[in-house]
Amino acid sequence: MSTPLAEQKLLDFQPRHRWTVAEYHRMAEVGLLNEDSRVELIDGEIIEMAPIGSSHGGEVKYFNNKFVSLLHGKVIVSVQDPIILDGHTEPQPDVALLRWRDDFYRKANPHAEDILLVIEVSDSTLRYDRDVKIPLYAKNGIPEVWLLDLQNRQLEIYREPLNGAYRQRDSHQTGPIAPLLCPDAIIDLDELFPKN
Repeated sequence: MSTPLAEQKLLDFQPRHRWTVAEYHRMAEVGLLNEDSRVELIDGEIIEMAPIGSSHGGEVKYFNNKFVSLLHGKVIVSVQDPIILDGHTEPQPDVALLRWRDDFYRKANPHAEDILLVIEVSDSTLRYDRDVKIPLYAKNGIPEVWLLDLQNRQLEIYREPLNGAYRQRDSHQTGPIAPLLCPDAIIDLDELFPKN
């Protein structure tokens, strides 16, 4: 009888098909995936996304409201929409600040070079976001990522991608913070993490 560890080792040696972004989109076109499918393409694998709880959803709405009011007409605020990082990766970050385009990216999803900031709101997905998604963002040159850790009430900030990792990482629980590429968009962490 095989053990889970033995099964995992066997799986590690099995060849896998890595889906491309084009194949992933084709699945949607033929009806294998639809708008309600809570999945994203991560390094060629289709990954189910966790359900969105009220706390998670509330923080996404908070960021959306703040950034839209602070950056109106300067950037596009994208909420839980896909971004193409490479030929095998199309995540759906909770919030992304995109370079302004008059066509609002109607003809193609934004690519890595269009991204100014990515925000992931994490409750039950903290390890996945930190260990899988953030390295993918660094590998693809996303200049800044914010990871909102709901359990520990802190904002982790990742900056300066180099060789697949972020050279700068800070954690904050209080005070003002703004994205490097959007310095006018100041977020007050005391408002984000109220004392009561």
